[in-house]
Amino acid sequence: MKIRFKKLAKSLTGISTPLFGVSWNPPESDREIVRKLIIFLEDRRALFTSPRVATSRYVERSMGEIRKELTSTLQRIGDNPEISPHLRAMRAACRKYLNDVSSRKLMHYRGRERETFEIFSALGELRGIFGIHIAQLAVKYGIDVERELASILPIEDR
Repeated sequence: MKIRFKKLAKSLTGISTPLFGVSWNPPESDREIVRKLIIFLEDRRALFTSPRVATSRYVERSMGEIRKELTSTLQRIGDNPEISPHLRAMRAACRKYLNDVSSRKLMHYRGRERETFEIFSALGELRGIFGIHIAQLAVKYGIDVERELASILPIEDR
């Protein structure tokens, strides 16, 4: 298999002479990119903390950080068909959660209990989507997931 020139040129960082020298930055592997993303998500408590602890403002801020990281990771991997659909689905779930929560906050005529239930329901939907995609990425790339984040992964059907 040939190495494309553009890919090779991106990794080459310098050439020195007197005798000879080449500087080389090997490209980051897909597995390493996914591993770093999962490590980042393991520290996002909004994905797994008890709903009683997860306040709406805290979760909204965390969703913004997650969306930013997903976008950054998408920019690094390009249009990789093994990874990008998962990241795009998780990013869309963040947008949907933020849109749902924002629209519910504007509807003040509803009772507080109903609003809280709807926010927790939206958070549960988001966690379910993330769980499916994190599980698929972890299996594809052989990456371990910390216990807290693993709590949102689909359970084994026995």
